Amino acid sequence: MSFSRRNFMIATGVAAASTTVLSACSSGSKSSTDKNVPSVGDAKTMNIPVGTKADSTGPAPEVPGAVKGGTIYGLDQFDMDHLDPAQIYVSTEGAITRPILRGLTGYKVDDKGGATLVGDVATDAGTMKDGGKTWSFTIKDGIKWEDGSDLSMDDVRHTFERLFASFVTEGPRYVQQWLVGGDKYKGPYDGKHIDSLEVSGKTITFHLTEPRTDFNFTLGMPGYGLVNKKQDTKEKYDKRPFALGPYKIGDRQIGKSLTYVRNEHWDPKTDSMRNAYPDKYLFQFGFELVASTDRYISDKGNDQFTVSIFNEVAPERTAQVLTNATLKKRVLTQVDTVTYYWPINMTRIKDLKVRQAINYAWPHLQLQTIGGGPATSAIATTILSPVTPGYQKFDLYGTDKKPGGDPVKAKALLKEAGKIGQKLVIAYQASDTAVKSAVAIKNALEAAGFQVVNKQVDKSTFYTQIGKIDNGYDLFAAGWSPDWPNGYSVFYPCWSGKNIGDGRSNYAQLNDPTINKAIDAAAKIADTTAANKAWGDIDRQIMELAPVVPDYHKIRNWMYGSKVGNVVYDAGNTCIALCKLYVKK
Repeated sequence: MSFSRRNFMIATGVAAASTTVLSACSSGSKSSTDKNVPSVGDAKTMNIPVGTKADSTGPAPEVPGAVKGGTIYGLDQFDMDHLDPAQIYVSTEGAITRPILRGLTGYKVDDKGGATLVGDVATDAGTMKDGGKTWSFTIKDGIKWEDGSDLSMDDVRHTFERLFASFVTEGPRYVQQWLVGGDKYKGPYDGKHIDSLEVSGKTITFHLTEPRTDFNFTLGMPGYGLVNKKQDTKEKYDKRPFALGPYKIGDRQIGKSLTYVRNEHWDPKTDSMRNAYPDKYLFQFGFELVASTDRYISDKGNDQFTVSIFNEVAPERTAQVLTNATLKKRVLTQVDTVTYYWPINMTRIKDLKVRQAINYAWPHLQLQTIGGGPATSAIATTILSPVTPGYQKFDLYGTDKKPGGDPVKAKALLKEAGKIGQKLVIAYQASDTAVKSAVAIKNALEAAGFQVVNKQVDKSTFYTQIGKIDNGYDLFAAGWSPDWPNGYSVFYPCWSGKNIGDGRSNYAQLNDPTINKAIDAAAKIADTTAANKAWGDIDRQIMELAPVVPDYHKIRNWMYGSKVGNVVYDAGNTCIALCKLYVKK
């Protein structure tokens, strides 16, 4: 949602403990005996409240001790595949665009990493009618684009109508799915509007096909950031979006760097979410985890003013950094809502026993060690993370008892299926850690009787490649966090047969009628407790079909330079809050 899902996006108000993180937890059900250790099993379920109109009114609260000026630098592995908000469904893309893009709603971050849903360009978080089938948002006065022109209601309408254009293939599909008439609308470029978007004065109203009491959360996703109608260059907009936030793109060298400079037309009085302390952001790409971590450890020159969006502490340096009290002070640690997993292509691996064998053979413990050990992750047996509402603990494939894998059980299943020697083509990203993991997976699966072919895929386009219907792979690394705090935003996009298509996130291409009906039914349950139970039950139903291998739940460790101030977590977008940083003098 990429670094996590292709979106690790909407996360939590989960509690991060201190940065003493060398825990002994081995799965989501285990709790650490050290209260200072952040354990996935002990982390609190996400809780993001809806704020008031006052909460939505700017300016954003000042960060104590923050000063203006200077440059914040970035060190990360790869450039962004997309910057057009309509195409953003990867969390790194969502994170890096927070300083330049704004939406109707968004997340206001507090100094403890919690988040509140508020109006961004809207005066509040929206008004619901008809049980959630009708939503209205009124736009604030004084909001201007980077050229000084006013944000118009034409811009707002156009933002949502262009989501239906044929070139929009990568972003979220909720609005397109829920707007009345969305199944027939083809976009605004032939001059036609969709009737279910109603504009009156400075208010836009959405008419939905079904009640969605959480629609204001949906619109907080970066994928629904606003677009300037006059500047809309369709496919080319991906390379140079027009800014509405406190910064704008100053320079971009594809694959190398992205620079933000101040947007002098941004008015802080209109923005309750963003501060704008640095004069500039300079994001640099092409740095593997060890290289960036070593630069953070040395903490020299411009690296003192540096943070990373994707790159965490390298697994090879985890013990060195997290057991050193001085270095540990410059690490932001956070239990995330993401579950990383390996979807199994259901159009290619159709035998249930083969998919079950993959699950039994999986080298969870080896992969956890490669990734940095229990300080960085907890072994997963479910699709839902323990911090996501609806989570139920279960273990269908004996992972807790044999975390290193059970090749004997796996081979027996293959033999029953008559599939000894079954070929598996596995796609993985071109990074140091991914290469090591791919070798461990190949060894484990071949010990269980599979024939494995590993194929390396460029990390900057990885999710685009695995998102193709005919991608030619049997397994691939992926992951997901809820787009907002409930089970629907996990199970519909990733596991409903209605969301199969190029650029969609049902990577396994699971299309089971029973699962589809269960997802649709759970979405209509009004009682939160009952709905959460239904989502947990669906998790188990899916795992019984074995279309995926849950790999791990993530504990994030972001290191940063000594002269970067106020490094806090954005629980709404599951990332470092870029608009809360400042350069220390």
